[in-house]
Amino acid sequence: MLIGAFAAAVSNLFTGTHAEPSPREEENDRDGAKSWKRFLWATTKYFAAFAALMAVGGLLLAASGIIPIKASSRHWAITKWFLNFSSQRSVSTHTIGMDVPPLDDAALVLKGAGTYESNCRGCHGSPSIHSPRVTHHMTPQPPYLPTVLHEWDDAELFYIVKHGIKFAGMPAWPTQQRDDEVWAMVAFIRLLPGINVDEYRRLTGTNAELNGYAVPLERRVAPTNVPVAITTSCARCHGFDGLGRGTGAFPKIAAQSSVYLYHSLLAYERSDRHSGVMGPVAAVLSKDEMIELANYYASLRPPKITSFPAVADVEAVERGRQIALEGVPGQRIPSCIACHGPSTLPRNPAFPRLAGQYSDFLSQQLRLFRQDRRGGSDYGDIMRRIAVRLSDRQASDLALYYSSLPPGEHEK
Repeated sequence: MLIGAFAAAVSNLFTGTHAEPSPREEENDRDGAKSWKRFLWATTKYFAAFAALMAVGGLLLAASGIIPIKASSRHWAITKWFLNFSSQRSVSTHTIGMDVPPLDDAALVLKGAGTYESNCRGCHGSPSIHSPRVTHHMTPQPPYLPTVLHEWDDAELFYIVKHGIKFAGMPAWPTQQRDDEVWAMVAFIRLLPGINVDEYRRLTGTNAELNGYAVPLERRVAPTNVPVAITTSCARCHGFDGLGRGTGAFPKIAAQSSVYLYHSLLAYERSDRHSGVMGPVAAVLSKDEMIELANYYASLRPPKITSFPAVADVEAVERGRQIALEGVPGQRIPSCIACHGPSTLPRNPAFPRLAGQYSDFLSQQLRLFRQDRRGGSDYGDIMRRIAVRLSDRQASDLALYYSSLPPGEHEK
């Protein structure tokens, strides 16, 4: 009946005839509609009953405790395929249209390298150890990255590093506020297939003690022992000398106020200042260790610099100097020197000294403040309110100006 009615309707559509249905046809249509409703109702009931049965069965199966969750049992082949296929499709879908920044910056690579050594090498290996022993007993087993990187583009690697992968033991980045740190990691791991053991050690800072990072005695305020945390972690990025390995990837912290350094570590430990790099480092430090680290780096004198390279943009430096000294009243931007120097007048020791700091680092911090992604200590909100009023050019000019100054050894 239904087939006949459908055929008649198609015929009428193409022939343009729209004859009034006969009483018999109307009765057939009503019978057909009732049949479909009964079929749909019966199907729905059977499906609901089946779903309920499966749910109860699954609950009983889980409650029985017979499902093995031991990693030593490994995945079935079909389970492994399904999880890999699902993750690949998910990552591909969620990265459609993602913009990828340039990743060939040496400072960006260096920033990712130290974090890889600290947080990733234990699972994904290095040129010296492709498959750490502990991974042999993990399900699924983390891959040695150089052998699988070709399967993912840069945007997909960023998504995986930032968000992690469920059911795989791959954690998300410790903070979701710092995409710049995640891109740094992507920049470094892209190089892994082409570097050897010596190059890996140079990039990650694992041979810092062999590369001239020891601090000359004349740069120490007083003889002091190097804290253990510096030899195991801090020197990898900041160096034993506190000069940040000379690239701008890491800040210069030598001769900074010990109060500022201690408050910074506290802010990282509390997640008040956002960083997937520093957060995990600070989280394992005791308060006494934080004080020891702060005092060590604060005790280092800045290196004596007798000459500076020619500044490429003299006008930009001069514009930055005017903002630092006078502020921009029309934009409600105060002068910078009252808080950050250079000045011989007493200042709040919880504020950082900026003279001689890397311009790339300063620009990045101002950008994070303006995006409300930096966080900070109890004073961080003061800087955020000022930074949002700066234009891109003003922020760049200020960074260039402060980087052009000699470190303020005799500042208050």
